[in-house]
Amino acid sequence: MTGTTWGTRHRHCGFRGSWSPLNIAAMIGGFIIYWPLGLAVLAYNIFAQPGDFSRWVDQAKAKLRQHRHRHHHEPAYDRAPYGTTGNAAFDDYRDQMMQTLDEERERLEQEVQAFRRFQEELRQTRDREEFDRFMAEKRPRR
Repeated sequence: MTGTTWGTRHRHCGFRGSWSPLNIAAMIGGFIIYWPLGLAVLAYNIFAQPGDFSRWVDQAKAKLRQHRHRHHHEPAYDRAPYGTTGNAAFDDYRDQMMQTLDEERERLEQEVQAFRRFQEELRQTRDREEFDRFMAEKRPRR
């Protein structure tokens, strides 16, 4: 039995989960904090197949990657999600309106950036005036 871990040795006795020191500590901590949490960790340790959790994490990561790719890399007006209506004139009108909306969004973004620059300049001017007033009051009068 040398060279094997405690969890590996006891899997032969019907224990299938991962009885690592970290899992045991999580179970004890779960019972101390809130008993159903400790019970859940105990159930996981008893009934889980080795690698279940990591397999679940891998699947969740893959779904998240697919979701990000689908929602962040396609234009909003792409015909693929909507398909065609069967009316070419309407599809062209929709594309034209979506392009107009994109141009309007871009114009608004530029205005927002210009306003933020304006606010920053005002803030710098106000800070300079307050600092100059402070320095004028601080200096001894002659």
